[in-house]
Amino acid sequence: MNRDVFQAIADPTRRAILGYLASGTRNVNAISGQFPVSRMAVYKHIKLLTASGLIEVRQRGRERFCEVRPERLAEVSEWIDQLRQPWTARPDQLDVALQEAKSIRSNRKNKA
Repeated sequence: MNRDVFQAIADPTRRAILGYLASGTRNVNAISGQFPVSRMAVYKHIKLLTASGLIEVRQRGRERFCEVRPERLAEVSEWIDQLRQPWTARPDQLDVALQEAKSIRSNRKNKA
């Protein structure tokens, strides 16, 4: 788990892989068949997701199965909560910011 979770979820294909795995454990071949990229590209995405701790790969016989480890997403959830907190704690400030944005937009239209 030496990779950054944020780096892992920065790529849309990796987010899609996580979304696909959210419905259950899948083998690597099933995963690679779901995406319009090469099998090698899917393997690289899986490797990075594994290194970040977001998925776990287990060998069963000749097949490798991937499973989501949602507890690693707690770091992302906590970060989002920190960003959300100022706005939810003071919703009136959000209204003020929205009114200011509308006022600026209105002034620009009037000058044009």
